[in-house]
Amino acid sequence: MTVAPTEARMLDIVFPDHTNHLGTLFGGQALAWMDKAAFIAASRYARSTVVTARSEQVDFSRPIRQGQLVETIARVVGVGRTSMQVEVELVSEDLLSGVRHACTRGRFVMIALDPEGRPRPLQGR
Repeated sequence: MTVAPTEARMLDIVFPDHTNHLGTLFGGQALAWMDKAAFIAASRYARSTVVTARSEQVDFSRPIRQGQLVETIARVVGVGRTSMQVEVELVSEDLLSGVRHACTRGRFVMIALDPEGRPRPLQGR
């Protein structure tokens, strides 16, 4: 039996159009990247259409600056009848020095849907 992947990773560079007046990543852009990674991890796990039901406790602990690489890491950490809990972390990396810092962490609840758009049980998971 093949076990479905429970992780997704994405890489982005913080360009000027992603930043605020301080030259750091907009919170809304960070949330968009996090939600996208949560969607990919949950879709890979469920092998069905998924939607975001909720984002919880997003903590911005450190700014991410223009020009830095951002790795978005999403992991399915809990599974209910139709829902999945996905923890997502943003890690910044200075491309010249290689120094990395965990900057943002949050949890997303994703729901698996059937072809009619109703919550679908995650059987055999």
